[in-house]
Amino acid sequence: MKVISYNLNKHKAAHELEELVEAHAADVLCLQEAVSDDLPTQIAGLRLAEATVRNRLGLAVYHRENTYTAVEVRTLALKKSLHDRVLKPAEERMLGVRMRDIDHGREFLVASFHAAPLTALNSLRRKQIQAALAELSTLGPGLPILMVGDYNYPVFKESLSQRIRDAGYELTLSDARTYTRYKFFRGHYDFATSVGVTIESITTLPQGSSDHLPILIDAELSPRRSGATA
Repeated sequence: MKVISYNLNKHKAAHELEELVEAHAADVLCLQEAVSDDLPTQIAGLRLAEATVRNRLGLAVYHRENTYTAVEVRTLALKKSLHDRVLKPAEERMLGVRMRDIDHGREFLVASFHAAPLTALNSLRRKQIQAALAELSTLGPGLPILMVGDYNYPVFKESLSQRIRDAGYELTLSDARTYTRYKFFRGHYDFATSVGVTIESITTLPQGSSDHLPILIDAELSPRRSGATA
């Protein structure tokens, strides 16, 4: 399974999506900072499973319709930062989709996630990550989970990784930094948390019109598990 996650930077990079999906034969596409009303229902063979509707800059998940079926979707409004309360860019910061592999019948959960911006504390982002993973576990108890997106967490990732492991999940970074706009804040912003999923690699793709670089996750479902809690 190949998954692309891309923060479109206020929808500026939306015109790149068709070529991006085709070039990397993506099976799933997870978007952040998309204008939902301007998203097509299909992109290079991927069908729109769901897009948030209460966000000024929203989330979306696409899937290859001849490989996966979207069984159920769920959005989650997470604890707000001061930035969210004043500017209201995003009401819903997690969009999860329960999918079924058409050929093999296995189900799994994939989610697009966008944490609070850098004006918020890391402690708030950790709570958002924890809440999002907990919500996904109720959408499909015991199912593999892959949550990708913009975590806005450039520093102290070692501490975050340990907290993620303590909760039963794994945090995986890409092979190169994913954000380049401000020199001081450059680093790995876009990555994955998972359980029940073997991540072979996460590759940072070339930069386009966004200040975030897209990432390509090459993963497969692990043997069936009993479940985990955040």
